[in-house]
Amino acid sequence: MDLVTFLVLTFSSLILFSLWRQSSGRGKLPPGPTPFPIIGNFLQIDVKNFSQSLTSFSKVYGPVFTLYLGSRPTVILHGYEAIKEALIDHGEEFAGRGHIPVAEKMNKGLGIVFSNGNRWKERRRFTLMTLRNLGMGKRNIEDRVQMEAQCLVEELRKTEGSPCDPTFILSCAPCNVICSIIFQNRFDYKDKDFLILMEKIHENAKILSSPWVQENHIEQEEFTLENLETTINNIFGAGTETISTTMRYALLLLLKHPHVTVKVQEEIDCVVGRHRSPCMQDKSRMPYTDAVIHEVQRFINIVPNNLPHAVTCDIKFRNYLIPKGTTVVTSLTSVLHDSKEFPNPEMFDPGHFLDESGNFKKSDYFMPFSAGKRACVGEGLARMELFLFLTTILQNFKLKSLVHPKDIDMTPVVNGLVSLPPPYQLCFIPL
Repeated sequence: MDLVTFLVLTFSSLILFSLWRQSSGRGKLPPGPTPFPIIGNFLQIDVKNFSQSLTSFSKVYGPVFTLYLGSRPTVILHGYEAIKEALIDHGEEFAGRGHIPVAEKMNKGLGIVFSNGNRWKERRRFTLMTLRNLGMGKRNIEDRVQMEAQCLVEELRKTEGSPCDPTFILSCAPCNVICSIIFQNRFDYKDKDFLILMEKIHENAKILSSPWVQENHIEQEEFTLENLETTINNIFGAGTETISTTMRYALLLLLKHPHVTVKVQEEIDCVVGRHRSPCMQDKSRMPYTDAVIHEVQRFINIVPNNLPHAVTCDIKFRNYLIPKGTTVVTSLTSVLHDSKEFPNPEMFDPGHFLDESGNFKKSDYFMPFSAGKRACVGEGLARMELFLFLTTILQNFKLKSLVHPKDIDMTPVVNGLVSLPPPYQLCFIPL
């Protein structure tokens, strides 16, 4: 047998095996587009706008359907009802972490974000207990965030109203909050070690923002130094980049909608004034500001398709049988941009979170931190930081755009796991 014949036979066998694997499971899994051998449905997906592709498929196959990202099936959940039913009503069964090859290589199955099974449960329990022991949820954490907000303001004053890219400064503040919790110490924004830490966090976030990261488990003892390091890295990554990215988006949206900025600053002047720092007690008396922050998170949809989940056992879900270990993708876009819950969801409108009397209005569809057992463990801290950082900035500065508001582009530069705002500059004019 010559080499060419051998290669043809081998390739044909691979195709037949791939077709057999896919067809043998499709009778049990939810419906979906017919996959090609080996590459699955990749040619039918717009990787630059994965969320839109999911919306298009959902119109054909319904809120629960199957895509093959390569030779492996991935169950897609689209819409609030399907996602709530899975992540909340069947939280335990959908609490696994789906495959992310890049993250698995970086984390080796360790830490809290990308681990599974008992390892994940133990790390989550240990992390929550330790963070509480370090002050999470207590008043002194608010004090630290307030202090960091003032340091952030002082750093912004150094720009003297000149045009600047806020990316670095806005990343320093939430990172320093994590430092103050874990190390019991904050760092100067020009500290050499702090700058190295910031660089590594940013590099990791960039990798996870690639549209190609969406595609093994290594058993080790739980409480090793390596596992602890990975957990701390997870906390820094999640606690720094998501907050700084949300704040960059928030400032960009406020530049594009100056009438919103004016109303927020009027509320700050009325409730807080200029002679003390904003605090969390102010939030209940600032419904418009609260609505603006919620609308920022809803509109920017920072993690469009959530981190992938996996089912922890064979489960019958809506008359389909999903085998244990199957990756599940939940489209948070389909919830945060649901037109029935949020009229004109593609428009930035704080009114989405206000009732007719101007009071803040909660929504079950507000899921930027995901939901269920895999929801973000730092949600409370994140909400505190967004409120205190943004109100403190707007208490002290007028935001000045370098271009006309109508010319401000909101198109994300990357849309993989994380949606990032386009680069921009603005001026912080002291009030």
